[in-house]
Amino acid sequence: EYQWKGPFYFIQGADPQFGLMKAWTHGDTNNGDDEWGEEIKLAEQAVQAINKLNPKPKFFVLCGDLVHGMPGSRWKKSQEQDLKDVLKNTDQDIPLVFVSGNHDIGNTPTKETIDDYCKNWGDDYFSFWVGGVFFLVLNSQLYFDSSKCPELRQAQDAWLDEQLAVAANQKCKHIIVFQHIPLFLSKPDEDHDYFNLDKSVRQEIMEKFHKAGIRAVFSGHYHRNAGGSYKGLEMVVSSAIGCQLGQDTHGLRVVVVTEEKVVHRYYSLTDLGSHGIEKELLDMLAKQK
Repeated sequence: EYQWKGPFYFIQGADPQFGLMKAWTHGDTNNGDDEWGEEIKLAEQAVQAINKLNPKPKFFVLCGDLVHGMPGSRWKKSQEQDLKDVLKNTDQDIPLVFVSGNHDIGNTPTKETIDDYCKNWGDDYFSFWVGGVFFLVLNSQLYFDSSKCPELRQAQDAWLDEQLAVAANQKCKHIIVFQHIPLFLSKPDEDHDYFNLDKSVRQEIMEKFHKAGIRAVFSGHYHRNAGGSYKGLEMVVSSAIGCQLGQDTHGLRVVVVTEEKVVHRYYSLTDLGSHGIEKELLDMLAKQK
């Protein structure tokens, strides 16, 4: 779909993270994740809300931390199976796009943990087109700590440069990136911590994205809504479908893409399920038909 066909929208969700809610309340985030009934209900609620939307979204992207169990941990396989069982009920006309998070491949991923993820959920980085808009899915863990698989980080870097060259030649309307870990939470020069990328890596990526004309980066990981911008590149951090670490509600982000801009709004699962998308955004979709 290299050609612009008019405005459309997609749904972004993040961190269903089956198992974190119990682990978090018990103060044992390393292994207290033997129950995830609450998360199953929230994920079901998300799928039901998405299925009711009219018009249908072009796709539903999940920005990482699909489940809480780290690679090799006791409950991971059961958590993944339960999530798949919920997601199978997504309307078959709405493609699912998966992004790898630190809990999916490990804080310090290895070739083995990434291979395992790819077998389960699909490639850890790839690109796709929707109506003249170019989307890139990145494995942000390789930017966070690639010490055990440096060659995979190099491969993603080389691939990314090729993709950006393709995008430049195709004269796409927008380029949008999905990754799990935000580049930054509110300011491009904020200090590095668990929830963002190291400053030197961040600067290099932001500059590369800015030069390529990337419009927005959507991520999760923070379990709160946040964001900011760098030279016209918008960093959008969405809160979780699952466990909330701040004041936000369990929710999803609706992202409308028009010829000129990318507009987004975060909805609680309850609001999206009962009221759908508000008129202002629907009007944007109808405008240039």
